[in-house]
Parts: sequence; structure tokens; C-alpha cells
Amino acid sequence: MSALTDKAIVKKELLYYVAGRDKYHVNNKHDDKYEPLPPSKIVQRAEELVGQEMLYKLTSENCEHFVNELRYGVPRSDQVRDAIVAAGIAGVGLAAVGFIGAMLSRNKRQKQ
Repeated sequence: MSALTDKAIVKKELLYYVAGRDKYHVNNKHDDKYEPLPPSKIVQRAEELVGQEMLYKLTSENCEHFVNELRYGVPRSDQVRDAIVAAGIAGVGLAAVGFIGAMLSRNKRQKQ
């Protein structure tokens, strides 16, 4: 529901019910860049938020931002950054194809 609105409710659920039969892994990929908070502090901060309504935006305040802020005190999302970079690369690629097409069309007209 949160992807369709701008709010989400923080819940505490067993991993089994959230992941089901899907594969998952622990991802602490920013431990080399940011100092993780102590596990007890992370859990305390998370439990304090249970039941609260939070702002939710896919691009700036999503679940990856949420967990990184809990773990490192830094809200960040590589998914958002990667999507923006991919969109930029795709845009440059389309612009290049359009430019080449225009140049070929121009050369064809000049030869006629």
C-alpha cells in the first residue's frame, strides 16, 4: 500500500512471515563506509518506531532509506541512486541514437 500513498506504518513481524519462501540475505554492505550503531541501539530505535506512521516516498524515504538510517544513522538508498544513473545512461543512449539518425538523414538528403 505504501507505494501508492505517501505514508507507511512501521510494523514488527517475524522474518518468516515477511520473506515467506523467498530467498534473502543480510546486507550490511555499507559497514566499510559507515560505522554501524550497536545492535541493541538499532533494535531499540526500530522498536520505538513500531506502530508509527512514517512518510514514504520511493525516491527519498523508502524502506532502504529506513533501514540504513536505523543501522548507520544515514538515510541512503543505492536502489534509488542506481535507478537514476541507469535512467541517465539510457537517456544519453537515446539522445546519441537520435543524433546519429538525424545526421544520417541529413547526409542522405544532401546526396539527393
